[in-house]
Parts: sequence; C-alpha cells; structure tokens
Amino acid sequence: MIGRILSLSVRMRWLVAFLTLVVIGFGLWQITKLPIDAVPDVTNRQVQISTFAPTLGPVDIEKQVTFPVETALAGIPGLEMTRSISRNGFSQVTAVFTDRTDIYFARQQVTERLAQSRDSLPANAQPILAPLSTGLGEIFFYSVAFRHPDGKGLKTVDGKPGWQSDGSYLTPEGERLTTELAKAAYLRTVQDWIIRPQMRAVRGVAGVDSNGGYVKQYLIEPNLNALASYGLSVTELADAMERANLSAGSNYVRRAGESFLVRADARLKSIEDIQEAVVATRNGVPVRVKDVGQVVIGGAVRTGSGSRMGSEAVISTVLMLVGDNSRIVATDAAEKLTQINKALPPDVFAEPVYNRSKLVNATIATVEKNLTEGALLVIVVLFLLLGNIRAALITAAVIPITMLMTAAGMNGLGVSGNLMSLGALDFGLIVDGAVIIVENALRRLAERQEHEGRLLTREERMEETTLAAKEMVRPTVYGQLIIFLVFVPLLTFQGVEGKTFAPMAITLMVALASAFVLSLTFVPAMIAIVVKGRVSETEVKPIRWFKERYAPVLGRAVARPMPFILGGVGVFVAAVLSFGFLGEEFMPQLDEKDITVTNFRVPSASIDQSTQMQLQIENALKTLPEVALVFSKNGNADLGTDPMPPNASDTYVIPKPENEWPTEVKSKEDILRRIEERMKPLIGNRTEIQQPIQMRFNELIAGVRADVAIKLYGDDLDAMSEQAKRIAAVMRTIPGAGDVSAEQTSGAPTFDVQIDRQAAG
Repeated sequence: MIGRILSLSVRMRWLVAFLTLVVIGFGLWQITKLPIDAVPDVTNRQVQISTFAPTLGPVDIEKQVTFPVETALAGIPGLEMTRSISRNGFSQVTAVFTDRTDIYFARQQVTERLAQSRDSLPANAQPILAPLSTGLGEIFFYSVAFRHPDGKGLKTVDGKPGWQSDGSYLTPEGERLTTELAKAAYLRTVQDWIIRPQMRAVRGVAGVDSNGGYVKQYLIEPNLNALASYGLSVTELADAMERANLSAGSNYVRRAGESFLVRADARLKSIEDIQEAVVATRNGVPVRVKDVGQVVIGGAVRTGSGSRMGSEAVISTVLMLVGDNSRIVATDAAEKLTQINKALPPDVFAEPVYNRSKLVNATIATVEKNLTEGALLVIVVLFLLLGNIRAALITAAVIPITMLMTAAGMNGLGVSGNLMSLGALDFGLIVDGAVIIVENALRRLAERQEHEGRLLTREERMEETTLAAKEMVRPTVYGQLIIFLVFVPLLTFQGVEGKTFAPMAITLMVALASAFVLSLTFVPAMIAIVVKGRVSETEVKPIRWFKERYAPVLGRAVARPMPFILGGVGVFVAAVLSFGFLGEEFMPQLDEKDITVTNFRVPSASIDQSTQMQLQIENALKTLPEVALVFSKNGNADLGTDPMPPNASDTYVIPKPENEWPTEVKSKEDILRRIEERMKPLIGNRTEIQQPIQMRFNELIAGVRADVAIKLYGDDLDAMSEQAKRIAAVMRTIPGAGDVSAEQTSGAPTFDVQIDRQAAG
C-alpha cells in the first residue's frame, strides 16, 4: 500500500503540491485557534459548591450545611471523591469527578441534587456553583480605586461630581460620601454594577470575583431612648421598614380607548426616603424613622478585603472558561477594561494589576525562539551535509508544514500549546524520514546519470525517485515506530502526571505522524518537481574530513575491540553513579517573574486587623526600587473560588523590567532576599514566598500551597495537632528545608452563649 502511495505521489506530483498548499492554509487557520498557556492545566474535573450562611459558626456550618451537601452528592455517576472546608459563615464542598466525565453533565447532576436537598439546609443558606473555570483560570486581576484619594493633588470644584474641598466625594447621583466606609462601599458599587457586568460579557470569561470594599447598605442606627418613649421595639422598626419598601401593580384602567397601567411604587430610593418612612402613629401624629434614629451609609459584614500600594481598593479576578485560550481572553479583558474606564465616575479608575497574557507571551516567545533556532540549525546542517541546495530546501520545508499539521492535530485532540507540549518538539526527529529519502533519491539520480552518460528524461527521473523512496520505506517505518513506542508509556499516566506529560507525548507523536506522511507524499513529489538537471553524488567536505579521522579509529576498534568495550562499560558505570547525584523535580521551575507572598496571622485576627497588617507590608515592599506594583487579596472573596480565612492574605509583587533594577539587584533571588529583609521587622506574620501559578499548582496537586506536605488522619484533632508540631520540628532539621510550619487548627476564640431555658421560660 505504501508503495502505491509513493508511486501515486510521484505521478500526481502537482496534485500533491496543491493539496500541500491546502494543508498549509488549514494549518495557518488552526494555529490561530490553538489554546495557548504557559503550562498545562492539571486541574481535575471538579465542581465547587460554595454556601454563605453568616449566622452559623464552623460547627453548625459543618453539621447543617457541609454534611448535608456532601451526602446529597453521593452516588452521582463519575464522582470520585468530595472534600470540604467549613469556616465561620462559609462552606465549600468540592466534588471531584473522573477525567472522562463531561463537566457540563457533572454540573447538571450537582444542581439537581442540590435542588433535592434544599429542604434539609437552613433557610438562609443558598448553595451556589463556582464559575465553570479551573484552578489555573485566574488569568487577569484588576483594581478599582480612586486615582487621587481624598482629592489630594487634584483641583476640586464644589458642587460638581467628584472630590469636594472638604474631602468628601459627590457621586454623579448626587450622594455625598463623607466616611472612608462610604467611599469604599462606592468603589464596590461601581465594580458590582458598572464594571463586572461588562467584564462578564467578554468572550471566554466564566466569572468575575471581587475582594475588597463593602457591599453597600443603608443602616438605621436606632435611638433606644426615642424608641422607648414612643413605645416601639427594634422588631417593630424592622417590620415597619419592610412595609414601607413595597411596589404593587393593579392591572389596567381603561379610558378613552386606552389602557393605563396602575402601579404604586413605594420603594425606598435614598436616605431621605428612609428618613421619612412612617414607623407608627401616636395620637394621630406619624412617627418617622428620623424621629427614632439616624440613617447612614454602611457596608455588609465582609469576609475579605483588597488593597493596592498601601491603600484599600477593590481587587477583582477574571476567571477563564474551561478550555479557552488564556492569552486571547486576558488580552480581550484588558481591552474591555480600557473601554470601561471611559465611562467610570470622576476620579474612579480600573487598572490591570496582573495579566497572564504577559507571561504567556513571554513563554511563547521563548518557545518560538528555541524552535526557530532549532529549525535554522537543522536547515544549516542539511545544507552542509546534503550538498544540494534544492534538496536541502525540500527537507527544510517539512519542518514548518509539520508544525502547521501538528497545530491542527492538537486542536482536534484538545491539547493546548505550552512549554511542555511545544517545547518537546525535536526537529531532528521530524526531518529524519525526509532526509534519508532525499539523500537516497540524490544517490540514485546521480548513479543513473552516470550510467546513462546524459541527463535523465522526465520518466527516468520519476522512476528513480519512486524507487529511491520505496527503498527507504522500511527504515523510515521502523525508525518512526521505535520513536512512537518510546512515548506510548507516557500516555498511560493518570491524574496529575497524565495531564502534565501526556500532552507532550501526544504533540510529539502527532508531529512525527505528520512528518511521516509528508516524507511519503510531499517529499517524493517535490523531488520529482524540483530536482532537475545534473545531479552529483559527492561527499561534502565535512563528511570527508570526518571520515579521514574516523577510519583509523574504526580500524583499531575492529582489530582490538576489548579496550573499546571496556571503555564503554566504564563510561556507563560512571554515568550510573553520576545519575545518583542528580536532583529530582516533578516539573522544571518556570520563572514567572511575578512573586506571591502569602501571610498568615493568628487565627483570631479579624479581617480588619489582617487588612491593616497587610497595608503595612505593602508600604514596606513598595519602597523597593525594583518593585513596580504591590497588591493584595485578603480573606475570602465573593464567589469563594479561592477560600482563605480572614487571617490569611496573598500579596502579589510585580517587579519592574530587569533593565530598571538597581545595580545591587542582579537576579530574582536578590529580590526575594530583599523582600524577606523588609518583612522581618513586621511581627505577627508567617510568610510563604512563591509564584502565582506555582502556588496554584501546589494547591491543586496536594491541597496545600507548600512544595512538600505531610497529611495526618485521625479522630482526635488535639492529638493530631501535637503530632504535627513534632513532625514539623523533625522536618526543620532536614538540609534544604526552608519554611516549615504546622497548619493551625486552633486559636480562634468564640463567645458561646449558653441558654438557661428555665430562666428564659
């Protein structure tokens, strides 16, 4: 069959050339569709269910929310395991499915099970599914802040929206913000009602999470003495506010042939409306809210906050849809944010603070550089060794065409382009089959010309090209088959290993298969078209030089083989011994340039205290001349995709380009050392320094952010805590161990109100 394909390729060479152009066009289109990322996504098939119940403590959350949700999910087809987190007012259950499970099917099943279990959950608990993203879906962060806090350095015009001379802020709606809480709540309002809806409309965005600010609320601060004087209770005040905030419709009124919709709109729209709301009537005189208290702008109790360069801000995270192109989505998100900025209120601006596309572009630039240099090196070697420019060009053309065909195959098999997949391409292997066919064709054409004593006719050239290709079929097939078999075991990997290394094997095997097809079709056809005129089969100068020096050594090796055999054995033994001194790493370390500093405080630290300590850290780090930007996410965000307790913070340090670093800073290690020096005087923080993607990788693989983790299982939490401290003490003595610590499981104080039912009765 292969022989017929070779003969057909030579006879119908122009058709093969045309089909090759079609393949090139298709490959160029496919390469624009190829998902690009820095590293492969190792996230398993998982669905996260987050439940917020602010009135419940950790124990009640576990009993009333987490356990019922986990129980409801049991038995879903494809479910492998569930794991959960129960914190004060928050529960997160992660359902992990097999890799063969369709993620949309899994989410549908989880939604149905949650609907069935709704009656077993507390009335105020509303489970929500996390966005359809992955652990590495955090591709774009942006901050929402005032450009000139409190109007400093800005010319103010009283009465116009913006900063006022007294330091207050006048919104375009006419609301005056005088307190820091009100200003922070306004930033959050801008994020939730102006920016977030537009950012979610960007193609490929699964969701937008927010940290910081306050969810705006109107608070009534009752005067208890005034309530008592009117004979009112706080409960009656709350009920009155509920009755005062209504909107009702009453169908239509027909008049003069027209229908008029009747609607009574009594919704509260401003502080003034709330102040004028009637609570009760005493002696025919209405008692209004302003008579029994005051109304102020407040914020809901928050579980997380955000900060930027030492000031509070709203930090938002754009989550990418599963399987989308991170570079394209991040770039589109940045462009959308630029458009949104034009319509924001005065002095409010949204600025990108972390953009994954920058890292992806740098990674792809590195891969492109290496691939280009590798391709050029192969082409140069081909020119030098083949001694025929046209033959070398035919062989070199296999490289770009193979890349385009590989891109189409990667799209078809759902493999993304990253360091692991694209970095595995070896052009020497790719052109191997083409080289031997081209070289054999040159040999046969030259010998036939020498035998005939004239230039060959077209039929003779076709015949010799076909025979030359057929002679090389067996070594080509066997060579490609051996390489294929080498990579087949990688396809059997499962879990994290499979997601990491299988794309590399698949990409290389697709490239080899593409090159093999080209060597049987494109290469013979191009030889028949291009290689004309006189063909000389002479050894090039590098080959002659090598043979002159190799022939004497070969003669001695054949005459006295034992010294050479013993030498080979010695080299092998030395290599085995040297291999034992090599370090071991699951994946090569990727320099992301950006740095994350995770800080932990005592478990009892409130979100406000944690935020204040975080602002001190940012003020210390932003003074480093090599640092361009510092921002932080503290505690838990809205969607709970990255649940952290109030005492934990993630600080992102974005360095400047290397050419702007001070002279004393030579490498990233110097930056890390200087960061640690700035952190040392700030007591009360336990610090872990990593990189953004590295941190998420560790968390996805082991459930913790450290490189190495030891997990204990048992029934007695106190006993396990003591044992964990002993293990940590032993781990600190291991050479090379850096920051070693045991997870804190206690220390969060609570006020337990014990009910005396007899007294209450």
